[in-house]
Amino acid sequence: MSMISQQGFILTRHWRDTDKGTEIEFWVATDDGPRKIRLNNQSSVAFADANQVTLIRAQLKAVAGIDIRPLPLKTFAQTSVVGIYFTHYRQLTALDRNLRKRGITLYEADIRPTERYLMERFICASVVFEGGVKAGQLVTDCKLKPAPDYRPTLRVVSLDIETSAKEDLYSIALYGCGHRQVYMLGNKQNKTSDEAHDFNLEYCPTPKNLIERLNAWFNENDPDVIIGWSLIQFDLRVLQDNADKHQTPLLLGREGQSIHWRKHRSRHQHLFASIPGRMAIDGIEALRAASWSFPSFSLENVAQTLLGEGKDIGDAYDKMAEIERRFHEDKPALAYYNLKDCELVSRIFEHTKLMAFIMARANVTGLQADQFGGSIAAFSHHYLPRMHRAGYVAPSVGDIPESDSPGGFVMESKPGLYDSVIVLDYKSLYPSIIRTFLVDPVGMIAGEAAHDTASIVPGMNGAVFSRHDHCLPAIVNQLWQGRDAAKQQRNEALSQALKLLMNSFCGVLGSTDCRFYNPKLVSSVTLRGHEMMKLTRKLVEEEGFEVIYGDTDSIFISLKNAASNNDALEIGQRLTQKINMWWKQTLHEQLGLESFLEIEYDTHYQRFFMPTIRGTEQGSKKRYAGLIVNGKGEEDVIYRGLEVARSDWTPLAQQFQQGLIQRIFKAQPYQEYVREYVRNTLDGKFDGLLAYRKRVRRLNDYPVNGPPQVRAARLADTFNQATGRPMRYQNGGYISYIMTTSGPEPLEAIRSHIDYEHYLFKQLMPIADAILLPMNDNFVNLTTGQGSLF
Repeated sequence: MSMISQQGFILTRHWRDTDKGTEIEFWVATDDGPRKIRLNNQSSVAFADANQVTLIRAQLKAVAGIDIRPLPLKTFAQTSVVGIYFTHYRQLTALDRNLRKRGITLYEADIRPTERYLMERFICASVVFEGGVKAGQLVTDCKLKPAPDYRPTLRVVSLDIETSAKEDLYSIALYGCGHRQVYMLGNKQNKTSDEAHDFNLEYCPTPKNLIERLNAWFNENDPDVIIGWSLIQFDLRVLQDNADKHQTPLLLGREGQSIHWRKHRSRHQHLFASIPGRMAIDGIEALRAASWSFPSFSLENVAQTLLGEGKDIGDAYDKMAEIERRFHEDKPALAYYNLKDCELVSRIFEHTKLMAFIMARANVTGLQADQFGGSIAAFSHHYLPRMHRAGYVAPSVGDIPESDSPGGFVMESKPGLYDSVIVLDYKSLYPSIIRTFLVDPVGMIAGEAAHDTASIVPGMNGAVFSRHDHCLPAIVNQLWQGRDAAKQQRNEALSQALKLLMNSFCGVLGSTDCRFYNPKLVSSVTLRGHEMMKLTRKLVEEEGFEVIYGDTDSIFISLKNAASNNDALEIGQRLTQKINMWWKQTLHEQLGLESFLEIEYDTHYQRFFMPTIRGTEQGSKKRYAGLIVNGKGEEDVIYRGLEVARSDWTPLAQQFQQGLIQRIFKAQPYQEYVREYVRNTLDGKFDGLLAYRKRVRRLNDYPVNGPPQVRAARLADTFNQATGRPMRYQNGGYISYIMTTSGPEPLEAIRSHIDYEHYLFKQLMPIADAILLPMNDNFVNLTTGQGSLF
């Protein structure tokens, strides 16, 4: 045994009540391998109104291991509180339930021991653990401090499985930790391909043996992280189901521990998997958390988009049939397909630098690295310890009645085609409002209790904020400075993580699931944003330019005449300087505040198009297209919210919209293009562009006469059942279908004629009219009359 001082990155966190008290356990990755940190005899705490102590003591009676102490803290209602300290966390939860029945509130009773321990020490993910005693991998009773810059090299394995249509396990592939391994159910088939592969293929006679070999691999190779595609909802779930079915334990955790499963509290089909000592990271959830967006998050689509390479079988309709064929006739080919998926997932993680983002995010949010979502928990992690030091305990969820709060400001747009439109953006608008106007839960309570107006800052809807007592502006300031430093260091992962956390704060305060929910807080951010955008428009128009649109933090300005990129940049910089100076002077003179509001030059569109709302002459919102020219003279068209950028429109519509907008941007004739496109559609030349591709949930969740994609999916499974193929859509998935004269029909079972009128009037005409109406033209005029096409 020896004394230690070492840095580590927290992989997993657990707690348990033992006979001696509450025990906290962290598995951490270090430069010298994994360590298990165990902290014994950790007390749990909750808070209560001091005037309720007598009633609380009556409930405790002779219960041992509970201590009540007066504290220099108060509630948001300005009442004094006591701290109630428990030897076991289960004592805390039991008392909380009993007091709730009697209308007595315990504050912060829902904070678990691990979260309480970390947040009160300002620890997020990277730590220094000092003192204590080390015995092998185990370190006991040490002290933890934050070490936010530490990043170990993690051992990562990509896992994927193949199954039958009924989810019977066929094979398991593992890629990582220096291994390319596949475990295959069955016996060697003596085929040539058995000798040709460049990975290790091991045959297992029974499903039980498959699970046992997987357990052994994890024990021998000891990865820190498991990655995959739909890893938890499919691969790990199916592995657990098969392990249970064949009465053998699935032991993927460190020290041979099993997975701890729990269901989402409202979406019961959604599962969470906690693996002691190892992170489990689903690629789909990780990409979404990092703000990646794709029309489809299928592995095939994401791999093709990012890597230019897809799966060995792909998303073909006969994929399940091909898996069955390979399993029965060519197991090495199935093993290759299985391993290929693992490799694609690993390459996607490398290409997008996802692990760097995930580690940075954990060190920013305080959440366990494989926990996605959790904005409320991240806010609490940062806010609660600072609030305690400011002298307050947190309110309970539901203390403030729910009411509507305004969202971001969206200006009425002016539809049409423009030359030279520049876009100015407010940098981190909502965080900058919080910093500037001191918007803060504690600040609002302290402001309401203030006795002189000089010590408060007015908010919106009657809110006032203390100039001196607040927590959130300092938190935002710290994150802001951290992001500026990350950008200077070109640490994109950390910069993105900090940006996402800062931008989540306003939404958190507007969520009724947050203990700090208050419509006045949200309104003091969003309505201030409304006010800012209106004043910004006024300042711009004073310079003789026209504001044609604005959305939350961006303002679109027509320069009225065509301009070069350099001229547009000069105008944009002149405007930003004027606006930023106006805020600085006005806020200092009128409110005595330092302005952190900063508008920046963003983009110059040499041609810009704002469409109308379909079927009206009113300008649309959040939908536009613009032509930019980069420094090399290369042109590119940017689409926002238009059909070409949306997955619920057909390729026919998307291609038509692209062609029409590009012709208009380049001042080319468009009339004949529209007519010819219609003729080619009617002549069947574009039949390969007609398929809708939409996602369906479990078919049994829909009524009998569901939306088109559901009707198509039911027809497809009826066809599959009749032809002896697996029924693909009972549990959901993506369906591709065409509208026919008999309604929606799946690609695998087209029996009727194509309904071309549907595509003309439901796909092409709405797109054409949104573009042409501001130009005093329309689809019907171009395609009927003297040159009638119908």
